[in-house]
Amino acid sequence: MPPPPLPGKKRRIGVMTSGGDAPGMNGAVRAVVRMSIAKGCEAYGIYEGYEGLVQGGDLIRQMKWEDVRGYLSEGGTLIGTARCKAFMERPGRLQAARNMVMAGIDALVICGGDGSLTGADTFRKEWPGLLKELVDNKELTSDQVAPFKHLNIVGLVGSIDNDMSSTDATIGCYSSLGRICEAVDYIDATAFSHQRAFVIEVMGRHCGWLALMAGVSTGADFVFIPEKPPSENWQAEMCGIVSR
Repeated sequence: MPPPPLPGKKRRIGVMTSGGDAPGMNGAVRAVVRMSIAKGCEAYGIYEGYEGLVQGGDLIRQMKWEDVRGYLSEGGTLIGTARCKAFMERPGRLQAARNMVMAGIDALVICGGDGSLTGADTFRKEWPGLLKELVDNKELTSDQVAPFKHLNIVGLVGSIDNDMSSTDATIGCYSSLGRICEAVDYIDATAFSHQRAFVIEVMGRHCGWLALMAGVSTGADFVFIPEKPPSENWQAEMCGIVSR
């Protein structure tokens, strides 16, 4: 039996991390848990990303204030992340919906990248149909699903690319930039020793933030970014700059 709804507008809020890990994810989980408790709500950690949502059981656990002590100084994601093929199919999302109802969770905070948040949006769109299917299949009753008619989802962008508009920084971008600068410092010593020019490719997909910031931070002579494609004569321009 699902637990009874909390009084008033209080909610049981689930938090999960999905996709690639980043040190900032632990800070986000800590903030969600402690703010939920401070506002009189209940917080639940969903371990191993969407896999935990589908599997349920011990992978969905209530989290107390002290459970997230020390999270700020830890890297990765302490509640885990995993790829989940089952969630990509409707039966997997149906099982995830059932697990959420049985745990009494009526709000979800997901920290992840493009694929993770696309999955969350699909889950939100299908939510009414999933509840109806659970009732039709006699897995849950109408009374049991009645308090969960509306699912609130919040997406926290976990992306090293920093490619979310209207956001100062996505979770993971600064740690990635730091790693790039550290690696370039080592490569620069070798390039100087051998009087060679090195070409370094970084991630970022269609966003040039990582390349631009790394180029500025490490004193690069030439930077290629998708927002400003090079001119037709870029080879000569680059060689002229590098050979100065």
